[in-house]
Amino acid sequence: MDKDIILFLEWDSFGNRYIIPIFESMGYGIEKMPFLFQEEDARSSEELAGRVANRILEVKPAFVFSFNYFPTAAIACKACRTKYVSWIYDSPFIMAYSQTALLETNRIFHFDSTEVARLQGLGVKNIFYLPMGAAADVYDTLEPTASDHAAYESQITFIGSTYSETHNHMFRHLAELDEYTKGYVDGLLQTQLQLYGMDVIEPALTPDIVERIQKVCPVYAQGDGMETAEWVLANYFLLRKVTAMERRKLLELLAEEFQVRLFTPERTPDLPKVLNMGKADYYERAPIAIKCAKINLNISLRSIHSGMPLRALDILGCGGFLLTNYQQDFLDYFEPGKDFVYYESMEHALELCRYYLTHEDERLAIAASGYRKAKETLSYGRQVEKMLSQI
Repeated sequence: MDKDIILFLEWDSFGNRYIIPIFESMGYGIEKMPFLFQEEDARSSEELAGRVANRILEVKPAFVFSFNYFPTAAIACKACRTKYVSWIYDSPFIMAYSQTALLETNRIFHFDSTEVARLQGLGVKNIFYLPMGAAADVYDTLEPTASDHAAYESQITFIGSTYSETHNHMFRHLAELDEYTKGYVDGLLQTQLQLYGMDVIEPALTPDIVERIQKVCPVYAQGDGMETAEWVLANYFLLRKVTAMERRKLLELLAEEFQVRLFTPERTPDLPKVLNMGKADYYERAPIAIKCAKINLNISLRSIHSGMPLRALDILGCGGFLLTNYQQDFLDYFEPGKDFVYYESMEHALELCRYYLTHEDERLAIAASGYRKAKETLSYGRQVEKMLSQI
């Protein structure tokens, strides 16, 4: 009997190496189709949708799969009466707000429960909450060498972008705002910087403030989508600015007292006491860096409203000690103080680092408990089983 085929839309996504063997172990054959959405209009290109549809007709798959959601793929699947299964791990992800998300052939999985509830409220019926997987089985095979420890060992490690102003050109528009709007926005940014688990920026963007911002910052909703201008400004612009502020300030604060290694492709001249290690390859270098750190830091992108970032699950899956900002979805699977630790302010993060760097037994016990729980409850195999049960 022939295997059921999955048409796998392949792009440079985290998780490709982990999920394909899981699908294959469940008896599926994989047919890959390069999907270079960064180079094409994955939201509205008729030509791209046509190529996907032609490939569906050739392969006759059980379903089409992609990490993240692409309207052109949804259109192709609807035309071919084939299910389109997508697993979103980015937030914000504006293409999920395309009207195509309403198509009945979709099965959309999203790692952030808040975004799931929001999209359900907009009428998206076939969207489900599904945290990303922890590839603990793979990470178990990666053991740091003596030279790895010499190169990467640290008291605190953070892997991720600093969202510096040079990297995010939209930030320069803040200086161009009129004085009233600039003061209003600065107040919002400073307020949000102090709050976790609560978003104040989008509700505070009144029509007048939105209009004032748009005069210098041309950010608008797409015409074919369900998102609002307020959502776009808050999630793609202002919350990213809050994240940049938090990451810089927290790394700077911790580096005054501890050895901090930062793995990022960006230059960080404004963080002279932080050891910039350059980019960490996701599959090879990042897990080794996590395993060599005493404390692994997660500072969530603020547009991830409640979800567990993939970075955090990678840390837990590697057996690393996770210190993170508060994210509600962690509490669905993990116990604070037993499996991971969260901070409530930058000063609190500093206190926690002082404590756990001097209480090694507790730190190692928490890391071990978080690893066991991640491996048992959030493996890629378990998450794919949950996904298939909804398909």
